[in-house]
Amino acid sequence: MQAEVIGLCEKARDPPLSTIVLDTPGQIEIFTWSASGQIVTELFASSFPTVVAFIVDTPRCAAPQTFMSNMLQAVSILYKTKLPMILVFNKTDVMQHDFALEWMADFEVYQAALEKDGSYAATLSRSLSLVLDEFYSNLRCVGVSALTGQGMDQFCQAVSAGAAEYEQFYVPELAARQQEKADRESRRQQKEMAKVAKDLAAASLKASSSTRSGQASSSLRAAGPSNANPVAGGVVAARRGPDTAGADEGDDSGADLGLSDDSIEDDEAEEARQESRAK
Repeated sequence: MQAEVIGLCEKARDPPLSTIVLDTPGQIEIFTWSASGQIVTELFASSFPTVVAFIVDTPRCAAPQTFMSNMLQAVSILYKTKLPMILVFNKTDVMQHDFALEWMADFEVYQAALEKDGSYAATLSRSLSLVLDEFYSNLRCVGVSALTGQGMDQFCQAVSAGAAEYEQFYVPELAARQQEKADRESRRQQKEMAKVAKDLAAASLKASSSTRSGQASSSLRAAGPSNANPVAGGVVAARRGPDTAGADEGDDSGADLGLSDDSIEDDEAEEARQESRAK
C-alpha cells in the first residue's frame, strides 16, 4: 500500500506536479504521534522534500490560552518530525491573524492579554511565552482564507522556502541517521556472529573431549583380557607334596602343575632306593 501511494505521487503527468498536498486524517497532533502517522511521515520525508503545515483556527486562537495550546502542539510536532514547518492561520476572512503575529513577536503583549485571567493555566501560559520565544523566531507564518483564496501565494512561497530548508538541513541529517542505523545493524550482526562462533567453538571442544574419552575407554576394554589375570599366562612350578599325593586317583596332577617327566622319574627312583634299604 505504501509503495502504491509513493508510485502514484511519482507518476509522470503533463504538466508535471510541483507540489503535493497530503491532508492527514483527523487532528494533526493525533496523526503525528500515532504509529501510522510516523510511518507515513517518514515515508514521504525519505522520498520527497517534505514540509509540515500546521493549520491554526484563527478565530479560536483569539483566546490567549487557546493560542498557547496551539503553539505547544506545533512545537511538539516540529521536534517529533524534525521537518520544516509552516504555521498557517486559516479563516483570515473572518478574523485577521495580526494579533497572533504580535503575540509571537513580543511576549509582553501576550502577557498583557492574560492580565485579566488569574487562573493557574494563565500563569503557566505566561511562563511558556518566554520559553517559546526562540521557537517563534525561526517559524514561518502565513494567513490564508480557504473561502477567498487570500494568502495562497504567500503560502506557496513559504512551501518553496521550506523545501530549500529540507534540502539544506534535513537531507544531511537523514543521511546521518541512515548511516547510524546501518552502523548499529552492522555492530549487531558482528555481535551475533561472534556469539555464534563462540558457541561453535564450545560445541567443537565438547565433541573433541567426548571423542578422546571414548577412545580411552575402548583402549581399556581391549587391554582387559590379557591383563586381568597375570598368573594365567605364566608358568607355575610346583611339586606335589606328600599330603596331596593320593588326593585324586588317575589324576594327571603333575602335568597340570607343570612338573616335568624327569622330575617324576627321579622321585620314583628315590622311593625305590628307600624301600630297598628298608628290606
